Amino acid sequence: MNEPENTALMLTIVVDGQPWLEYDRRNALPTHQRDYLDRMDRKMDEGITLGADRVGKPDPLQRAQFVALHLLEAIRDGDDGLGAASCAYLASRLPDLHQVRLNLAGDAIAAELVFDEPYTKEVAVEFSPRLP
Repeated sequence: MNEPENTALMLTIVVDGQPWLEYDRRNALPTHQRDYLDRMDRKMDEGITLGADRVGKPDPLQRAQFVALHLLEAIRDGDDGLGAASCAYLASRLPDLHQVRLNLAGDAIAAELVFDEPYTKEVAVEFSPRLP
């Protein structure tokens, strides 16, 4: 399967520095799930709230930020259904999105959309002291 250069095959959701979910875009969504994502878009057509700001006609990036914040809340609250729908929305609507980095630890929660860097697993390397 040849993908356009700007299309990421995998969307990785990273929570507090650890991979939480990898979404493979090569797996097609069933019709009822695509319909649900379309309903999400129609609902957002009515406007969204980002932080303290009301956005009457959100652009695709504003919609993604809104959905990423709902994904963060879903993970925090253990709402798997909303989490799955939010992840599917981000993967299907933003084909060049590689990662969603969510921070739940501490007082400030945050969601960051990463378009230019695929997730790579970190490898711990142990060093042995030099012998004299």
